[in-house]
Amino acid sequence: MKVLIIENEIYLAQSIAGKLSEIGYSCNISSSTQDALSDTTYDIVLLSTGISGQNIYPVIETHKNAVVILMVSYVSNDTVTRPLSAGAKDYILKPFMIEELIRKIEHFQEYNRLHIANKTYNQYIAHRFKDIKIEQDVKEYTTPLFISCSYQKHSDFFAFEYAKARKAPLSFISLESPTALSDLKGVPSKDLICVTDFQVLKKADRKIFLDLIKSKNVIVTSTDSVSIDTFPVVVIKSNSPFFEHGEILPIEDYIKYIVLNYQNKFPDTELSKKLGISRKNLWEKRKKFGISKNR
Repeated sequence: MKVLIIENEIYLAQSIAGKLSEIGYSCNISSSTQDALSDTTYDIVLLSTGISGQNIYPVIETHKNAVVILMVSYVSNDTVTRPLSAGAKDYILKPFMIEELIRKIEHFQEYNRLHIANKTYNQYIAHRFKDIKIEQDVKEYTTPLFISCSYQKHSDFFAFEYAKARKAPLSFISLESPTALSDLKGVPSKDLICVTDFQVLKKADRKIFLDLIKSKNVIVTSTDSVSIDTFPVVVIKSNSPFFEHGEILPIEDYIKYIVLNYQNKFPDTELSKKLGISRKNLWEKRKKFGISKNR
C-alpha cells in the first residue's frame, strides 16, 4: 500500500510516515503541492490544506483514483467543503491521533475492496443471467412470495430483478442448510431474503416455516410445483427446453442440442467422437434435424 504525505511541517510528515511504515505502508513525503504532481500512482494521499499560498486542487485531480484524506487545522469551506466536492474522500482535524488516521485509511481500504467485489459480482450476475427472460413483471408482486420453476437459475433471476426493482440488498438462505430455520428467525423482517430449495423441506417442518415467514420479506423458491393457499405462488416457465432440473432428455433431443450448440466449436471428427457416433451418422443427424453448419 503506497502513501503520499503532502505536508510542509516536516516533523509531522516524518512522524506519520514512521508510524505507517511500521505497519507495512510504503510512504513518500512532499513538502509542496507542486512536488506531488507526478505520474506515480498512490493508494492513499494525505493532503495538508494549510500549506500557505499553494493550490491543492491540482493534487486532488492528479490523484483522483487514490483515497485523498485532507489534514486540516480548522473546518471551513476552503479547507473541507470545496476540496471534498472536488474529489477528496475525507478529512481529519489536526492535531490527531495516528490511530484515528489509520482507522480512516483502513475504512477506505475495506470500502474499495467491497466496491470492487460488488462490481465483480454484478458483472458475473449480468453474465450469468444474460440469456434469461421471464414473462412476469416483478414490480407487480409483494412478499412473502413463492416461486415455482423447474430451473433454479430462472428463480434466482426473478429474485435479483425483484431486489433491483426495490433497490434492496438481497440475502440467500438455502433450506438444505440444517440451520436454515434458525438463521431465518434472526433476520430482521424488513430485510429481503431469497429462501431456496423449498422442495427439500420435510412436511413436518413446513407449517413451522410458513408461520415463520408470515412477517418476513421473503421470496421462497422451489423446483417442484407449489400448492399453498396462504401466499401467492408465481409459476415461471423456463425459456430453455433443455436440461431442466430433474429432467432426462431423450437421446435424440440430447444429440440435437449438442450439435446445435457445439458444432461450430469442435470439428466434425471430434464432435462425432464425443457423441459416440460416426461422422456419417453425424451428417445423417444434421439432415434429419434440418441443421445446417456454418462454414
